[in-house]
Amino acid sequence: MKRVVITGIGAITPVGNDIDTFWNSLKDGVCGIDIISKFDPSTTKAKVAAEVKGFDPTEYIDKRECRRMDLFCQYAMAAAAQAVTDSGIEGKVAPERFGCYVGSGVGGIHTFYEQSVNLYTDKNISPFFIPMMIGNIAAGNVAIRFKAQGPCLPVVTACSTSTHAVGEAFHAIRYGMADAVIAGGAEATITPLAIKGFTSCKALTLTDDPKRASIPFDKERSGFVMGEGAGILILEEYEHAVARGAKIYAEICGYGNTCDAHHITAPDPEGKGAARCVSIALEEAGYKGDEELYINAHGTSTSLNDSGETKAFKQVLGEKAYKAHISSTKSMTGHMLGATGAVEAIAAALALRDGIVPPTVNYKEPDPECDLDYTPNKAVEAKLDMALSTTFGFGGHNACIALRKYSDQ
Repeated sequence: MKRVVITGIGAITPVGNDIDTFWNSLKDGVCGIDIISKFDPSTTKAKVAAEVKGFDPTEYIDKRECRRMDLFCQYAMAAAAQAVTDSGIEGKVAPERFGCYVGSGVGGIHTFYEQSVNLYTDKNISPFFIPMMIGNIAAGNVAIRFKAQGPCLPVVTACSTSTHAVGEAFHAIRYGMADAVIAGGAEATITPLAIKGFTSCKALTLTDDPKRASIPFDKERSGFVMGEGAGILILEEYEHAVARGAKIYAEICGYGNTCDAHHITAPDPEGKGAARCVSIALEEAGYKGDEELYINAHGTSTSLNDSGETKAFKQVLGEKAYKAHISSTKSMTGHMLGATGAVEAIAAALALRDGIVPPTVNYKEPDPECDLDYTPNKAVEAKLDMALSTTFGFGGHNACIALRKYSDQ
């Protein structure tokens, strides 16, 4: 089977709109959460969010095209442009061997809301309503832009979306269906409708203190913080990458995909489905048990996820779970829904490259049910061999990818 490596990355996030700013922010523990500014939060119970700041889509997209794209698609296009440029792959892969796996958990909710208002105020419905709103359109637009004529699969699995997208892209290359794939996800759901919707299903924290809002594994956690943005990776077959002299960030070596089949919003409290997912990824990766391991946890700051995820790690790793470096970068970026898995996979790859574990910031009150090493408040240096990135979504969707520090052996 073919080896698969990461040769390009791009990100639009609440803590930076380019990779250097994003990674430096994570290492420095910069929290991108604040009081909502995109609309008047006095109308909602949830007051804080992790907003993308200072984003200018015209740096990446023609103004006319921008008007025909929902914000989630603009984020995807920008991150994809960064990743393709970073990889140097454009024009160096056959179009029919170039894939595009870019998903979104929600899709164009800005457009959906605006056009619904038009409907009930007797205004015209835009001819671009459907192609701006549908969840697959980011993949479509990215593929058009970069002439990716190979397999195209816009995954939709809620919060697990872009981890599944990266995992499925990994398998597409591993089993010979493509030489390279643009993979990741995008989301833009900081709107009154989405915030009120997630609040109604009791998913969001209601605290108005940005420093105590997204506090994964902390005993006082009370729900997640809505984030937004996009993360895109260029996955490439190893020999193809080496032949063209590409730089390599890390190697993807394992992928797990399971379902709890338990509840529409709540995870299995015992973490059984999550444990199977992580175990599958580790088995495919050839994990031997003695590697220095970093886990970028799903770590949503919800009661059930964080305790269940902790149980899952213990089920799979046993006593070695206490030696693993774990952190949740959602403490800084919030929960970016369909974009979160790709952004966290990027963080895992950079952690392997630099030997730095980003922290779980604003951690204060230990929880007896969450008793592992969550890298509280400050980044640490570690000679990492392997990393996992886990995501779990509404509907019971579980995803995990395994990465190794790059070696040419």
